[in-house]
Amino acid sequence: MIPRQNVRNIGISAHIDAGKTTISERILFYTGKIHKIHEVKEGDGEGATMDYMDLEREKGITITSAAITCFWRDTQINLIDTPGHVDFTIEVERSLRVLDGAIMVLDGVAGVQSQSYTVDRQMKRYRVPRIAFINKLDRIGANSFRVVEAMQEKLGLNTIVLQYPIGSENGFEGVIDLIEMRANYYEGENGEHRVSRAIPEHLKAEAQAAREKLLDRISILSEEMTGKLLAEEEVPKQLIWDTIRQGTLSLEFTPVLMGSAIKNKGIQDLLDAIALYLPSPMEREAIAATDVSTNEQVKVYPEADAPVVALAFKLIEDEFGQLTYIRLYSGTLKQGDRLYNSRTRKQVRVSRLVRIEVDKRQELESATVGEIVGLIGIDCASGDTLCSPGTNLSLEGIFVPEPVITIAITPKSQEDVDRLSKALHRFAKEDPTLRVSSDPESNKTLLSGMGELHLEIYLERMKREYRAEVYVGAPAVAYRETITKVAKFDYTLKKQTGGAGQYAHVIGRLEPCQEPFLFENRVVGGAIPTQFIPACEQGFRDALRTGWLKGYPIVNVKVILEGGSFHPIDSSEMAFRFAAREGFEQGFAKAKPTILEPMMLLEVETPSEFVGKIQGKLLARRALLLGSETRDHYAVLRAEVPMAEMFGYSTELRSLSQGMATFSMEFAEYRPLPENLIDEIR
Repeated sequence: MIPRQNVRNIGISAHIDAGKTTISERILFYTGKIHKIHEVKEGDGEGATMDYMDLEREKGITITSAAITCFWRDTQINLIDTPGHVDFTIEVERSLRVLDGAIMVLDGVAGVQSQSYTVDRQMKRYRVPRIAFINKLDRIGANSFRVVEAMQEKLGLNTIVLQYPIGSENGFEGVIDLIEMRANYYEGENGEHRVSRAIPEHLKAEAQAAREKLLDRISILSEEMTGKLLAEEEVPKQLIWDTIRQGTLSLEFTPVLMGSAIKNKGIQDLLDAIALYLPSPMEREAIAATDVSTNEQVKVYPEADAPVVALAFKLIEDEFGQLTYIRLYSGTLKQGDRLYNSRTRKQVRVSRLVRIEVDKRQELESATVGEIVGLIGIDCASGDTLCSPGTNLSLEGIFVPEPVITIAITPKSQEDVDRLSKALHRFAKEDPTLRVSSDPESNKTLLSGMGELHLEIYLERMKREYRAEVYVGAPAVAYRETITKVAKFDYTLKKQTGGAGQYAHVIGRLEPCQEPFLFENRVVGGAIPTQFIPACEQGFRDALRTGWLKGYPIVNVKVILEGGSFHPIDSSEMAFRFAAREGFEQGFAKAKPTILEPMMLLEVETPSEFVGKIQGKLLARRALLLGSETRDHYAVLRAEVPMAEMFGYSTELRSLSQGMATFSMEFAEYRPLPENLIDEIR
């Protein structure tokens, strides 16, 4: 068995089309996991190994994250390939939540793109040490130096460049290793033979300067290295590797490697760097958990003989029932063990334990700390903590972004009703960003998600996997309502119907705030008895579901309950819950309510000659232009634009640019809708 310190749980993340899946395919090939390289969009219908769904192979994009285990020399690499498209951002979010290290891929031409910012935020949120890989250096316009500069300026990363490119664009041949000071070339049909030679004469001076810069940057972490540099002594390779590792694990450095995955150059060096610089499960900092019974913070350490603490981070339904991906943060799990779900407060039995190999399963007798494995047939939800009975801990969940688009669907026939119900139950359980609700007025089912592509994929899966046919209504934007000023409420519920009546009186005020909802109890002197306060809070939460202007959910409101009165016989929890809801609506109407609309961060990449037309059309869509930059006859435009204005944009962009421009879009924030447009929305 591979020692724990030689295990790497890593993910590959990047902007869409930066080459993540192509890199994954090379990693699997060079580690001997597969014996033939398949490309993402391949004519033979095979497609890349990690894109195992038919839909992924047809569309040439990654939709769901896939896990696989491979071995590079004496290191076990558990690899997760994640989607780049922002509509499937939950896949990246939950993968980074459980991984120990990551590879951030950047396009050698485009550099830092809109989704690169999202990936960077996610890695920082979960404190994941990373390596950056600049890909596509064989393409026209590729420039690794410019990409490194952009990483420093735009993402604020402390980059340390470990390689120097040999040639560029069509003339890109290999890389110079600045630690070993050798030139690496990749020969053979698939670049499988890495050949190390002397540095070409014309690049010696530049490589030496780059090495000195590298040593200077990392020496801040090593007194020994500083001493050797001052004494002008040779710095041992092992000292350089150890210092870079130390800085990467402490998140001080981001080591940068480079290559071209499609041309099979630089991937073996990347595998070396994964083993050298990314952490094993034993080296990640202890993670925080909450003891559910005492509400105290507890540290969970990666120890094999401690009680089991695991996070269920992804669910899939297959022919054997629910497959739950879990990450073990401590303890050793065996088949037949019992686990306690700290959310449902129920025990489950582990009847089958498997290693997940993309879409295949390998039976396991046991799994230990640091492993990512699958449990078959247990009932739980994404984000649940599973632990040894008696441990009762809850790990921090997974950040789930709010959906921004909604469609109404109705089954085409009676047979489709049951099929649709099964499909929606499964999909909503698998994907926390997909929300299912019903419209009480039209009786239609509402499906909310992260974008048009997100919903389109699920509609297609309904048809293929469940044979459920539906009529689809026009997409609607997920607006929100909020208040813009402070307002008071004073509401009394008083009903006498013969016998016991209903009485509740609440006084307080509403204030705008940054959080979705805050409640503060300032009742003194027992004006409202303590046992009725939770009912008041629940009443205020009830009122958030439907707004006063157009019926959209209410956000960014703080409710301060200041006083009221009660009746010793007629007051009840139900009475105070109802009064609180009515009081909220009374205050909301006076607090100058407004509509918030989702704003999207848009990035358009286009040949320079179409910039004027594209900008003009964006302004017509209420876009706020944030800036542009030009790279070798290509321009990148950045803008903030309302989600409501972006339906059908891909068709318009194609016609404006003769099909040559591309765009990507991600949610930025909610912002007030201009008053003149409020009446236009339904």
